[in-house]
Amino acid sequence: MRIVDFFWELWEHHRGKLIGAIIGFGIGLLILVFGVIKAIFLVFCAFLGYYIGKHIDKKEGLRDILDKILPPGR
Repeated sequence: MRIVDFFWELWEHHRGKLIGAIIGFGIGLLILVFGVIKAIFLVFCAFLGYYIGKHIDKKEGLRDILDKILPPGR
């Protein structure tokens, strides 16, 4: 069995476990390197960037995205 086939089979049958392990390892590494508060802030910024990028991919304008995130002004 080639190594590529092994990883493809691992990805096909254990995708959720593999993604969860990679995310857990990454968050653990962030906490070790930066500390808990800075790691939480970094993960929050990454999720915020993902959220904004997802809406930009849907061709929404920045004003529409900010209206969804922030409360309406007076």
